[in-house]
Amino acid sequence: MVNNDRTKDHMLSQVELIEVTRKFGNVTAVENANFSLPQGSVLTILGPSGCGKTTLLRMIAGFDTPTSGEIKISGQPVQAVPPYKRSIGMVFQNLALFPHLTAGENIAYPLKMRRFPIADIPGLVEHYLGVVRLAGMQDRRIHQLSGGQQQRIAIARALSFNPDLLLLDEPLSALDKKLREEMQLEFRRIQQEIGVTTINVTHDQREALVMSDEIIVMADGVIQQSADPISLYRKPSNKFVASFIGLTSLLQGKVVGVKDGLEIQVSNRRLLGHSSSSFSNGDLVEAAIRAEQVRIYAEQTAPKEMDNVLEGFVEEQIFEGDRMVYQVRCPAFASTPIFVFDHDPSHHLLHHKGDKVILSWNQRDLLVYPQSD
Repeated sequence: MVNNDRTKDHMLSQVELIEVTRKFGNVTAVENANFSLPQGSVLTILGPSGCGKTTLLRMIAGFDTPTSGEIKISGQPVQAVPPYKRSIGMVFQNLALFPHLTAGENIAYPLKMRRFPIADIPGLVEHYLGVVRLAGMQDRRIHQLSGGQQQRIAIARALSFNPDLLLLDEPLSALDKKLREEMQLEFRRIQQEIGVTTINVTHDQREALVMSDEIIVMADGVIQQSADPISLYRKPSNKFVASFIGLTSLLQGKVVGVKDGLEIQVSNRRLLGHSSSSFSNGDLVEAAIRAEQVRIYAEQTAPKEMDNVLEGFVEEQIFEGDRMVYQVRCPAFASTPIFVFDHDPSHHLLHHKGDKVILSWNQRDLLVYPQSD
């Protein structure tokens, strides 16, 4: 269930999926999807291309029909309800704005289609232009608007008839990085101001973390984990989620001790790790360590108090402005590299390609999963 401890029992479930499966011939695009989304919240469905997230969104919108299972919106089954009769606003990846209409006419279009009183339409257009901070631009042609302004017009059009549900199908994917990050914050501001229940589909993990109350991670048509952003990032339920969210190094090994904390053998090195699963000696495992949880030092400055300390050599050094990314090869791990973030590169010692370094991290930060996951 997508609901977490912050969700109150009395809150209405705006969208509910019960054992929803969609097959295309012998291919299962979505398998036994279950979640319940409280009214007024934002859910992001996150995953790589082909994982089933867009198929899931299309079934909620009514553009596709489940092979089995049930979808409810506002407590009512909607399988027999066509898309145009569902109270859903949608922003598509290509925005689908009408180039021959003005910005105001684009916003007015769904109002006219739903036969809103003609006298009310100009006021609603003006209101939603204000919501997206484009007041006074109703007469602009679409080609006269910037990419970010076009995004806002698409949002205003989707919201203009006060839908019960807003669906976003990767609408930011075509924008450059800076504008995409600005629009993520703008989407969040608009949603909080309007309070519309929203489902967003993306492969961008930052977008999911920034915009969402809840996140579902999908792979191969299956929901891998559903949680709030902080829990998802800090407590990934399996190695796929751990590797998909953030920059993570994965180490294969086996359990060699379980009495005084979990001890695993990786190549010719023993490491201390943490897991919510139970293991026995000899179990094959995969351990995940996030780049920001690894500390990097010159050999003479390495601390002694960390749980896992090992030597390595810098293979790559990548400057990203606010951080330095190091790829380190550790002889103890054979061919598996370890990634490290330094978020204060202007004040810390710079490690160059070929430098010998010491890496360290705490036991609680090395997350251990069954290798079969």
